[in-house]
Amino acid sequence: MSVARNRIAVYPGTFDPITNGHVDLVDRAAPLFERMFVGVAKSAGKSPALALELRVELARQALSHHRNVEVHGFDSLLAHYVDEVGAGVLLRGLRAVSDFEYEFQLASMNRHLIPEVETLFLTPAEQYGFISSSLVREISRLGGDVSGFVPTAVSEALQAEWRRDPA
Repeated sequence: MSVARNRIAVYPGTFDPITNGHVDLVDRAAPLFERMFVGVAKSAGKSPALALELRVELARQALSHHRNVEVHGFDSLLAHYVDEVGAGVLLRGLRAVSDFEYEFQLASMNRHLIPEVETLFLTPAEQYGFISSSLVREISRLGGDVSGFVPTAVSEALQAEWRRDPA
């Protein structure tokens, strides 16, 4: 793997929505790389609550303080996206032991698909370890306050989404 490729990372996810835990991971990983791409997956199979364009925009707002971080939406195989941006590292977050089995399976599959790319696992700060996008969506959908779990723009976007589409 070239040194240049080794200094470029991709942090992929659905980010439905981006949480303070995601932001924390980027805050700690960004200084480790020359360039970092946050790849927001369309993930139609997961039936995201928020449109891809909105998830990308919210992630861009939340991460705008990083000069070396770019946010892109993608609707392809992750291996293709990683190759497209020339990354040599896949960044993944582990909140709890329960995440490990799934993440290990993904890392093993990615090692077969893109053997020149390494997977790097980071854990969020302890105060974010319990936050998940699905819990944030559910709390917000039911009228709960999620402002402590997500950036302000995300909290506002979720409130607007549920007013528009209360399903």
